[in-house]
Amino acid sequence: MRFSQLFAPTLREVSADVELASHRLLLRAGYIRQLAAGVYTFMPLGWRVLNNVSDIIREEMDRAGAQELLMPAIHPQELWAESGREATMHDVLLGFKDRKGGQFYLGPTHEEVITDLVRRGVRSYRDLPLNLYQIQMKFRDEPRPRGGLIRAREFLMKDAYSFDRDEAGLDATYNAMYDTYVRIFQRCGLPITAVDASGGAIGGKETKEFMLLADAGEDSILLCPKCGYAANQEIADFRLIVATPAEEPQPMAKVDTPDAHTVQQVCDFLHTMPERLVKTLIYMADGKPVAALIRGDRELNEGRFRVLLGAARLEMATPEQIQQYTGGPVGFSGPVGLTIPMYGDEELRGMVNFVAGANAGDTHLVNVNWTDVQGNITWARLRFAVAGDVCEKCGEPFIERKGVELGHIFKLRYAISEPLQATFTDEEGAEKLIIMGCYGIGVSRILAAVAEVSHDDDGLIWPTSIAPYHVHLIVANAGDEVQRGLAEDVYSRLRDAGIEVLYDDRAERAGIKFKDADLIGVPLQIVVGKVAGEGRMEFRERATKQAEMLHVDEIVQHVRARLA
Repeated sequence: MRFSQLFAPTLREVSADVELASHRLLLRAGYIRQLAAGVYTFMPLGWRVLNNVSDIIREEMDRAGAQELLMPAIHPQELWAESGREATMHDVLLGFKDRKGGQFYLGPTHEEVITDLVRRGVRSYRDLPLNLYQIQMKFRDEPRPRGGLIRAREFLMKDAYSFDRDEAGLDATYNAMYDTYVRIFQRCGLPITAVDASGGAIGGKETKEFMLLADAGEDSILLCPKCGYAANQEIADFRLIVATPAEEPQPMAKVDTPDAHTVQQVCDFLHTMPERLVKTLIYMADGKPVAALIRGDRELNEGRFRVLLGAARLEMATPEQIQQYTGGPVGFSGPVGLTIPMYGDEELRGMVNFVAGANAGDTHLVNVNWTDVQGNITWARLRFAVAGDVCEKCGEPFIERKGVELGHIFKLRYAISEPLQATFTDEEGAEKLIIMGCYGIGVSRILAAVAEVSHDDDGLIWPTSIAPYHVHLIVANAGDEVQRGLAEDVYSRLRDAGIEVLYDDRAERAGIKFKDADLIGVPLQIVVGKVAGEGRMEFRERATKQAEMLHVDEIVQHVRARLA
């Protein structure tokens, strides 16, 4: 491709709102352009990278025996109601009505569609196992799109779904997909950590996330440096340590705390610490009020809380609902006198003389003890694990890292096949439910992930396997006939050898071309300049910037060797 014909407008500056390096560089280098919040056009360079990633995925999925298809992006509402996930995923579903009034959703994922397809086409155990996949755009109404392609409302995804006769078959498919994912990410040049994870709204009980550890990540990962245990913060297991009370219970007292709504404001006003305060959080679980009690310096694990309640929907109560069920405004809720169901984090059981809201405006209680609370409390593990918590397996303290989720594999089992009644007839003639797995990779997110971890101050550095081109060829002075003649010769030789070349033939200053080359990040660079008359040129690697002089007759062999 000649640069003079390439549609890749580069930018010197981007908006100050662009925080992540990957987002900034993909915009500046002309790989993506934003249309709306969380919605991007993939420019020719970006689309080439996506196609290279997709080719790797296809090769490895086909190698594992999976079959590619393409399903509709428009889903009838009835399928989502039938599976029961319309309620659990309502926050991200993008819907519309057709001219006849029918309700449809743009597909955020395809479990319902593929299961409907299979239940219509599979009759006997002889039709199983199946592993079907697609690479397609997904649509999710993310409340806070961020980081460019890290969290978008429209994104390219590979989603695969397996259908087996029994647990043994599912185990074999799941393990094969795990190995397949390891190969995919290795080939994309990404150092991935596989961690235990939550099934979330998708469902399933045994799942693994494939995480790129990076500061730009949204997920918190707990790692044990001793035994190697790794888990998403949502489900990380840790040893519960309940403190033994070190003081005698004191009489409870009510104190005025004007305008002290937050934990920090209350602690500052009362000259205490967050770990001596109990937060009372009011939620609506399937429309019914519940209270979660947690230490002031901890975060409630809403996913774990929802599972404990068995609720399809869990939402923070509105200020009006909090006033109705506690008698006080937001920021002053507490367990004393509360009549709605209460769930307390196990860590709280050893606390004495703590601070809590008084269920009245501008008022808190001090020296609260559990004997002061009349209602029943269901004790459970409600908080997130954090760095310093002790590994359940070996007793070593966790370290915490941020991660970008690039892939996720689930053992769905019967979470979708049961409500949709996807069955088969076994060898004995009995009707049985198909057992399922699902396996996703964020294809467009890989673009951002590589950019996030593989760049320097000058721009992007693509791994050869997914780079938009293998070689960036630059003629330093396009007006010099000798330089241009040699560059054209090199361009032809490389293309004839099957090497993908971006040839900067523009009538621009050499400095501009060099800056654009480093910004775009093609892994190998060839510069035809002042020694062109000798048939020689500069060859350098983008990552190391190490350069050497080569003769035109050496260049194809040298490039092939580096690409190999």
